[in-house]
Amino acid sequence: MDLQSPPRLDRLEDLRALKVDPGRLYSATHEEILGGWTTDIYFLKTRDVLRAAGRLDVPVTAEIFARLEGVFAGLGEALSLLDRKGTDLAVEALPEGESFASKEVLVRIRGTYEAFGLYETVLLGMLASSTGWATAARRCVEAAEGLPVICFGSRHVHPAVAPVMERAAVVGGCVDASCILGAKLLGKDPKGTIPHAAILLAGDTVELARVYDGLLPEGEPRTVLVDTFKDEAEEALRVAEALGDRLSAVRLDTPGERGGVTPDLVREVRYRLNLAGYGHVAVLVSGGLSPDRIRLLAEAGAAGFGVGSYITHATPRDMTMDLKEVDGKPVAKRGRLPGPLPNERLKRVR
Repeated sequence: MDLQSPPRLDRLEDLRALKVDPGRLYSATHEEILGGWTTDIYFLKTRDVLRAAGRLDVPVTAEIFARLEGVFAGLGEALSLLDRKGTDLAVEALPEGESFASKEVLVRIRGTYEAFGLYETVLLGMLASSTGWATAARRCVEAAEGLPVICFGSRHVHPAVAPVMERAAVVGGCVDASCILGAKLLGKDPKGTIPHAAILLAGDTVELARVYDGLLPEGEPRTVLVDTFKDEAEEALRVAEALGDRLSAVRLDTPGERGGVTPDLVREVRYRLNLAGYGHVAVLVSGGLSPDRIRLLAEAGAAGFGVGSYITHATPRDMTMDLKEVDGKPVAKRGRLPGPLPNERLKRVR
């Protein structure tokens, strides 16, 4: 089998063609996802059963909901999948970035079961993960109360889904993303400074800051880490003196082994910069931030936040798809209400 163009699964017997190179990367390619290789096996079996029963092409209405409340995300990717699967599908959905209640209908799909049934696993996974990340991002953004939050989470997830995660974080309210592909998918330029590794290799924060300043294009903010070698307040003043008005911000990322970034540290750095005449230099913070810590650090004078693990470690919002109409007749499994459930917030998206 050509792994670059895997065949689309249609019948259970198609599994015989699947040969996997044990030396490959474990993540699925886009072609494999679109071909149905990442769905649960029972949806492939369902195609054979319904085809034999003459019911595979029956028109249906399906609805997707989550048991927990959250911030909806992942619709764009889900629609990209559905756009490839059938021209007869009609889709209504809650707009991305909207908060929703438990069990509120988030997506409604109308069309033949053949056109999308195989992809239930994929659709639910796309929405569940992105919605979990967007929900966590929104909590951080709300805690920041208008101060910018940037997603720094790519290092905490598998690289195959890092762009998906960072896109969802921006849907949730983060102003920017550091992952190159994640930002580009949003039509943005990725945002970030320089790592501690660069400063360690240069041997001095100020020396590295001068080189960094000389290389950045005009108009791009100059933000420099100030926790690598010396006391953070001392290093902040050294960098401010070297770059002057060209310095936009200093970033505190003090590790937990040194107590992390505390409100008192933020207050001291802010105070000493002001005292020395560098009130224009913002104090940004990162490193193990949560909504509670963001609130405390904002009160202490932090002007922006880089958040990683809190967003990436978010619990996915489990999604469920139910058939609610078959051949125009209301249906439901036991415990669920038959027929489409009303939600005036849904918009026609396909």
